[in-house]
Amino acid sequence: MVRVLLRAVRVDLQSNTPVLLLQETAGEGRTLPIFIGSTEATAIAYAIQGVDMPRPLTHDLMKDMLGALNIDVERVIITELRGSTYFAELHLERGGERTIVSSRPSDAVAVAVRTETPLFVDDDLMETEGIMLSLENEEEDDDPDMPDELVGQFRQFLDSVRPEDFDG
Repeated sequence: MVRVLLRAVRVDLQSNTPVLLLQETAGEGRTLPIFIGSTEATAIAYAIQGVDMPRPLTHDLMKDMLGALNIDVERVIITELRGSTYFAELHLERGGERTIVSSRPSDAVAVAVRTETPLFVDDDLMETEGIMLSLENEEEDDDPDMPDELVGQFRQFLDSVRPEDFDG
C-alpha cells in the first residue's frame, strides 16, 4: 500500500467535474486523480474548511454513528479500478474486531477527512493509474482562504450543471 494525502479537491476545467487529487507521501510523488460527484466534493470541501452545518450532513452522520458505536476507522484504501469505476474500503475496528466495508472513494475520503483517518492506495493501482502532477501554487495549502475558493468553485459548478450533463 502507498500512503497518500488529499492534496486538493479541484474542478477539472475540461470536463467541469470535481476531482480528488491523492498524492503519495513518499517515493516519486505520484498523484491519483479520481473524478467524483459535486455533492461529495462539496462535503469534502466543507470538512476541510471545518464548516459546521445546523444539521449533520450524511458523512457527519456516519462519523457520529461510528463514534456512538465505538467503531474506529483505522484506514481507507483505494483498492482498484474496474472499467472507469474506482473502489475503496473502510477498515474498521471495534473492541479488537476488524471489519472491512466496501465504499465509493468519494464517500470513504469524506469520512476519512472527518475522522482524520490515514489514506492509502493499492500499490498496483498507483503504479498503473498514478501520474506525475505539478500542483501549481503548492503554498496554497497553507492559505486559509483556499477552502472558501473551493466551496465557491463548487457553488459555481452546481449553478451551471444540468441533469442531462449526467446522462451516460
